[in-house]
Amino acid sequence: MAKMTKSQTMAALADATGMSKKDVGMFLDKMAELAYKEVKVSGEFVVPGLGKLVKVHRAERMGRNPATGESIKIKAKTVVKFRVAKAAKDAVL
Repeated sequence: MAKMTKSQTMAALADATGMSKKDVGMFLDKMAELAYKEVKVSGEFVVPGLGKLVKVHRAERMGRNPATGESIKIKAKTVVKFRVAKAAKDAVL
């Protein structure tokens, strides 16, 4: 089965909630904006029932260039990870 596109997701949510596709699209856009802002400011954003976006600091480490096999130093950086909620894992698996 193919993955749902954004428009298919919006149509499914609109049908399930009775909202218009335009309102569902605006809601999803605003939720994404809020998530980005909250992760940037507080370090995490919880999506109830699904999980949370978390800002994580990765330490500097040694890696390997796959093309040459040469060891290289990978700089420390901050990344965003999504941690899946236990309820979501239990529902899917």
